[in-house]
Amino acid sequence: MRIVVTLDVMIARRKIKAKDLAERIGITEANLSLLGTGKVKGVRFDTLAKLCNALERKPGDLLDIEAGDDQ
Repeated sequence: MRIVVTLDVMIARRKIKAKDLAERIGITEANLSLLGTGKVKGVRFDTLAKLCNALERKPGDLLDIEAGDDQ
């Protein structure tokens, strides 16, 4: 199994620019992009909480799990 980040979907649904979201939660646009593509090994809970607050979503709306090989 692997964790899938659905942040880009939520950003599109909220019709917010990634630049504006990054500024609102206090991270760089580059780090937001890395997070959105799932190219990070972890995320701080406070960053996740800020994302959820800004997008008016719960953590489960931004993260999903995908069945597959455990490699």
